[in-house]
Amino acid sequence: MSQQPGQLTFVAPRRAKPARHLADLSMADRRAAVTELGEKAFRADQLSRHYFERLTTDVAAMTDLPAASRDKLSALLPSLLTPVKELATDGGTTRKTLWKLFDGALVESVLMRYPDRATMCVSSQAGCGMNCPFCATGQAGLTRNMSTAEIVEQVVAGARALAAGEVPGGPGRVSNVVFMGMGEPLANYKQVIGAVRRMVEPAPHGLGISARGVTVSTVGLVPAIGKLADEGLPVTLALSLHAPDDELRDTLVPINTRWKVAEVLDAAWAYAAKTKRRVSIEYALIKDINDQEWRADLLGKLVRNKLVHVNLIPLNPTPGSKWTASRPEDERAFVRRLQFHGVPVTVRDTRGREIDGACGQLAAADA
Repeated sequence: MSQQPGQLTFVAPRRAKPARHLADLSMADRRAAVTELGEKAFRADQLSRHYFERLTTDVAAMTDLPAASRDKLSALLPSLLTPVKELATDGGTTRKTLWKLFDGALVESVLMRYPDRATMCVSSQAGCGMNCPFCATGQAGLTRNMSTAEIVEQVVAGARALAAGEVPGGPGRVSNVVFMGMGEPLANYKQVIGAVRRMVEPAPHGLGISARGVTVSTVGLVPAIGKLADEGLPVTLALSLHAPDDELRDTLVPINTRWKVAEVLDAAWAYAAKTKRRVSIEYALIKDINDQEWRADLLGKLVRNKLVHVNLIPLNPTPGSKWTASRPEDERAFVRRLQFHGVPVTVRDTRGREIDGACGQLAAADA
């Protein structure tokens, strides 16, 4: 359902839940679940090794398990994601997948392989309730929260493709995960934290990805940023700011009507102080809207001398939208003003532009 301008949806509509999956559970809970199925607890460790290390969900291939046990244990490996469409660009090193969930909801993930790393961009909700007007997902409204396992499965699918050598560059592994797909991660807090733990816990508990390789983005849910700081997970916080002044941000990022720029930045600095992790400020450059040099100066003054990095994003316009990317000369001027204030800044690589790389575009086209 689409949303009225400025409307925020914090509570996801109540929907049927996906089947319980191994990745939803801690190791202790997996052992309990396996015992409930009439199996010895150590079977949970074996099952976890197959899923998190060998990246397999085919119980028939798990020959270290008795045949009778395999049938029972398959209940903990239900199919959660069905690929609907896959598009590739950048010589096959960028792959975007549109997934259908068990209830027909559509979500997207993107695998991006670079010479030195492989990054999975994952969704955490079907749709989004934050209603940012320049975002394809935001305009679609919020369908539902994703489960922990539905989030993890996106990473496992990418890891499986890399391990099988399906992505140019030979066999590889996922080194980075960014929660920058569909949804506001901190509005689905419990499931997102569960997914992060599955990603960073060493095998067979989880995928063994470094927590420093995980980035959780948010439009600025201040209380949840504080909770995240207390989790003991040194993930990178990415704050989608998009405007340094309240007047414009109220429109571009409607959550700003709840928590203003100063409050959001204070929460980000507190996160940096507690975790010793540099905060990433995400700023989509939109032609004639937020790309003026005076706004670059204001942003520079707000973030200089902080543990911060500014990530400028050339807007990937959605079809029929009035919002479009800044002129190259305005982008360069914005960078110069931030550099003048001594602020570390990069312009994001615009991978995936020709495959509807802005999250929500594929789902919108297939809805």
